[in-house]
Amino acid sequence: MSKTSSAVKDRYNAKAYDEIKVRVPKGQKDNIKAHADRFDGGSVNGFICRAITSQIAADTAGQETTAE
Repeated sequence: MSKTSSAVKDRYNAKAYDEIKVRVPKGQKDNIKAHADRFDGGSVNGFICRAITSQIAADTAGQETTAE
């Protein structure tokens, strides 16, 4: 990939996405990758995003929002 192409992708990613660094215990990265390979087409990022979205939905299920 050329420097120009890489710079363009970096600028797009900076505009379109927030980044979160996740630290996991040694060995857990391999487990996450293996799970993502089996169930999310190999995308660790996709798996983590899906897991976060699912957990937020579970945590907020049944909670009513009230207007203040």
